[in-house]
Amino acid sequence: MSLFKKIFSKEKKETLDKGLEKSKTSFFNKLSKAVAGKSKVDDDVLDNLEEVLVSSDVGVETTLKIIDKIEERVSKDKYFGTDELNGILREEIAALLAKTNTGNETEFAIPKDIEKPYVIMVVGVNGVGKTTTIGKLAAQFKKQGLKVVLGAADTFRAAAIDQLQVWADRVDVPMVRQEMGSDPASVAYDTLQSAVTQNADVVIIDTAGRLHNKVNLMNELSKIKRVMQKVAANKPDDVLLVLDGSTGQNAFEQAKQFTKATEVTSLAVTKLDGTAKGGVVIGISDQFQIPVKYIGVGEGIDDLQVFNKIEFVDSFFK
Repeated sequence: MSLFKKIFSKEKKETLDKGLEKSKTSFFNKLSKAVAGKSKVDDDVLDNLEEVLVSSDVGVETTLKIIDKIEERVSKDKYFGTDELNGILREEIAALLAKTNTGNETEFAIPKDIEKPYVIMVVGVNGVGKTTTIGKLAAQFKKQGLKVVLGAADTFRAAAIDQLQVWADRVDVPMVRQEMGSDPASVAYDTLQSAVTQNADVVIIDTAGRLHNKVNLMNELSKIKRVMQKVAANKPDDVLLVLDGSTGQNAFEQAKQFTKATEVTSLAVTKLDGTAKGGVVIGISDQFQIPVKYIGVGEGIDDLQVFNKIEFVDSFFK
């Protein structure tokens, strides 16, 4: 059995492989051209590799880190061949991801040492798959036998409340809502209070995805946190930022804005199955030093997966 041992179920692994197919094909097509006619890794190959990584949405800063590591290895071994490049890249990318992701996560679970309910506040701009991610998360937690309550604190859009209600009904979990235009913090307060009364295990709270005024966003998210802490101390337990992987570099910008507006503790990267920009997972994880907790690799309710860096790298370089 290889270092990249099979710790996913066969079905999950097949879904991950399929979800990363476009990214993998695009990357290796570019890589093949970068080393065409070369038997040794030299300055030209490294320059071409740099271009491949940047154009695969790994990001400039992360690309330079990877190139520096490969240059170090080339300088130690003057006969470093291009046929070894795939394996070396795989190792260096796995090492980068290891800094923020332990690599052995396979199941949807909540930390055992957290006082229940475990509260997840979900942030992200409109259109990234935030509501869908919340619905799929609720479904996965419920499958684990956990009692889940949703809170519709994105009161800026009526559609957001209704969309979340559709998911709550589909998954068959309770949802706390108020009218459009209500105070989001009030919804969060009611949601947490309801969850405590029901002895719930998990609370997932949706928030508005507006970035046009960062100060307002910052104030709103801070107020939601403060109000929740009146019900239960040290909540939320996780601030999950949802990013659309298909937007590539735009996802980096969104991550930058939200990490300035609030303390983001984990990431979910969605829509990886429909894009060749899967490299964005590597760059965002490295650049922001925030663990990627979930990835979306398909439209099905089970196609939101716990991010496992070992399996991700294995599928990407398969």
